[in-house]
Amino acid sequence: MSRRVLFVHQNFPGQFPHIADALVARGDKVAAIGGKTAKDRPGVKLVRWDNKRGSTPGIFDAATRAEADLIRARAAAAAAVELRKTGFVPDLIIGHPGWGETIHLRDIFPEARLILFGEFYYRQFGADVNFDREFETPTLERAMRTNGKNATQSLAYVMADMIVSPTAFQASTFPDVIRNRIRILHEGIDLSRARAKRDARVTLPDGKILDRSTPVITFINRHFERLRGFHIFMRALPAFLDAVPEAHVVAIGEDGTGYGGDRSDGKGWREAMLAELGPRLERNRVHFVGRVPHETMIDIFSIGAAHVYYTYPFTLSWSLVEAMACESLIIGSDTAPVRDAITNGKDGLLLDFFDVGALSQAMIDAVRHPDRYAALRGQARLTALERFDRESIGVPGWLAMVDEVLAGGSVG
Repeated sequence: MSRRVLFVHQNFPGQFPHIADALVARGDKVAAIGGKTAKDRPGVKLVRWDNKRGSTPGIFDAATRAEADLIRARAAAAAAVELRKTGFVPDLIIGHPGWGETIHLRDIFPEARLILFGEFYYRQFGADVNFDREFETPTLERAMRTNGKNATQSLAYVMADMIVSPTAFQASTFPDVIRNRIRILHEGIDLSRARAKRDARVTLPDGKILDRSTPVITFINRHFERLRGFHIFMRALPAFLDAVPEAHVVAIGEDGTGYGGDRSDGKGWREAMLAELGPRLERNRVHFVGRVPHETMIDIFSIGAAHVYYTYPFTLSWSLVEAMACESLIIGSDTAPVRDAITNGKDGLLLDFFDVGALSQAMIDAVRHPDRYAALRGQARLTALERFDRESIGVPGWLAMVDEVLAGGSVG
């Protein structure tokens, strides 16, 4: 029997494209509510909310995020009212509560079941805040801002019939009153597109061509930033490049504000790290290639002797899983989200996040003794397929969960 499913995500489809596609393919009626950046998707009726009001100038700092979320919630509610006028009344709502948009939907669609995406719950310690004391000092004001960020999503989560977190660590960030209602299920990544290409060649911005005959270390950040370990990675490069004069480094990503926010001095992280390292870094062997097409990213992973993935205790990046699927040797930070994907010595190497020398040495060993890590490379792909594959894990798991919730099931 065809059911009506409504997705709610500021940047629809967000984490849900393949889930929406699968529901459309099996005959369900699907609609979505999103913001200005939401994208059309075949078979999905999309309604964009329009927010004409910004946050109040001079508002109490800790309330800024909560006010912004409530403003977005009102805009999304207005879009939901318009959707209802067209005759679309959902049996199920699937939403990301991170921007406040789901708060009022139960008032508009009181009979609908509700699945919320449990991406992350902010903490004062043990997660992304106050992890790196080089840049952060615990203060009451910082604690207030963190609590303010959690305020509206906490309200949203208590309304859910089911909460879904992609990984065990992300689920663990939630307080007990919410955590006991969470199911762990990754949305899945299309790993059929992520596999090693033995004949891969990469043309760099300066025209140089790299392939597997050259020792290459790879790195990727959407925006170069401290939360994803860019500063640690950069500080490890001089010793590595000195030890391996034929090696090159390829870094995918852009300048800009990342999850960790801007620097207090106004500099971008790439600018700041290049200034800090100065002549100690052989710039002609460190290649910043910007944002690249997916196929080029796979080529870069394929030529790499190792891929470095560092992160504060935060959400797990899809790029790590795709690097694993390409049989990259993963050199990762020994932090909780990475441990959800990598077991040290089995399918990758995990190092103390702050130990710059250990990272330099691991990169040196990776390019000097590639055969030593062949088993880890092969196992990395197997682990990626077992835990994160879209077709065998993500889509079937989500469809089964949707049917369970529609039948009246819930967690807790």
